[in-house]
Amino acid sequence: MAPKSAPAAAAARKKRKAKAEPESSSEGNSSSSSDDDAAATAAGSADDATRKVELRVNPSRVRLLSETPAAAAAAPRDSGPVILWMSRDQRLDDNWALLFAAQLAAAGGGGAAAAPPAPAASRAPVPLAVAFSLVPAFLGAGARQFGFMLRGLEELEARLAEVSAGRVAFFLLEGDPTETLPALAASTAASALVTDFSPLRLSRAWKRGVLGKLSAACQMYEVDAHNVVPCWAATDKREVGARTLRPKIHRLLPEFLTEFPRTDAALSGLPDWSSSAAGKQRAAARPEWDAVIERALAAGAAVPEVRWLEPGAAAAARALSAFLEPARLKRYATKRNDPCDPEAQSNLSPYLHFGQLGAQRAALEAAKHRKSSSTRASVEAFLEELVVRKELSDNFCHFEPDGYDSLDGAAAWARESLELHSSDPREFTYSREQLEGARTHDDLWNASQKQLVHLGKMHGFMRMYWCKKILEWSARPSEALATVR
Repeated sequence: MAPKSAPAAAAARKKRKAKAEPESSSEGNSSSSSDDDAAATAAGSADDATRKVELRVNPSRVRLLSETPAAAAAAPRDSGPVILWMSRDQRLDDNWALLFAAQLAAAGGGGAAAAPPAPAASRAPVPLAVAFSLVPAFLGAGARQFGFMLRGLEELEARLAEVSAGRVAFFLLEGDPTETLPALAASTAASALVTDFSPLRLSRAWKRGVLGKLSAACQMYEVDAHNVVPCWAATDKREVGARTLRPKIHRLLPEFLTEFPRTDAALSGLPDWSSSAAGKQRAAARPEWDAVIERALAAGAAVPEVRWLEPGAAAAARALSAFLEPARLKRYATKRNDPCDPEAQSNLSPYLHFGQLGAQRAALEAAKHRKSSSTRASVEAFLEELVVRKELSDNFCHFEPDGYDSLDGAAAWARESLELHSSDPREFTYSREQLEGARTHDDLWNASQKQLVHLGKMHGFMRMYWCKKILEWSARPSEALATVR
């Protein structure tokens, strides 16, 4: 099943392709002056807090996954509700997937938001619900990961009720998404299911499974709410590295690095779920968060929660503000790779990973500090990591879905090098148990491993050292990869 872009997306991409300049040949971390100008233009526009904020989501950020787009056109005037399947991006504000779902609901349900705005009287707004499907296990996650995620979702559910004045429902579903989401859509006669983008195989498999069980009257959309530049809009291939992706990202920043509409404005005017026909069929009871969290913590007790990091979008916003204090921010350019100065890093990665903070919000706020000579270099370095490098990883996984976690996904030159040196003598080799217990001859490596075990996070610069040493201390590259997976 090949996803289809929303109608305006193909035309927009064709227009961008026609205007595209030859790819930069710059190497390493450097970028051309034209790229710098493009980034500066985008960041400059982000500084303008008074410019108009469009309520409509850029259609190039949306893909139609359904194979039956005609179903929406034939939908009755009183269409079914819209459901947002929240997965990767777990936040209320600065969430393009939620904003698109609200836009769709305000326009009357399935298919309406992908086309030009229709007259206000043509289709009445429909109710909106947010659903999260909690699986019992996810890629080896323990209490540390599930606790952080669930406490953030608890905060989100309470704030959603406040911001929407109780009109938008929240469903915490438990079980396989390929069962729970189609059942919710069927029981509410939903006209559209909107979800966020993830390039991982498991997420893709879930979406295929859900799509296969939806009725023809329910359209399914995918919205890239995670990347500043949508993964599929940035390029149509796997990029060889940051040097080839960077100019493509920079050229699109003026289009995509824009301010978000207010969530309360986007949700205003939507019908009350509880009093709607859908709400009568499927009422939304408030989750028993304490019991849900307790079960998750018990199941993953081998990897306990950490206490130094507070979960949730509110804590993420505070962490971002603290990092962007000029006295701290100015150290990022020169000290972020110094393990002896941990505060020079942003420490935002847990919030970005769980979608409690949007990278686009972090970029917009950081861009406000570009004008100061004391922080300009740090802002440039931060945006390089936050946008180009982070989105390069999504590009790799998106265009290498079967090999992103195997040696088959490595570049040919890397595989050749690993093969060439696979029989080199190893002065030290360690078992997985020795590595996990930080029992090597290298005190620096052991300290990094202990930091990961006890704090759940390792200094960014030390992660590279940590990983390279595992390769050096393993009998074969395949063994090293199996250890870190």
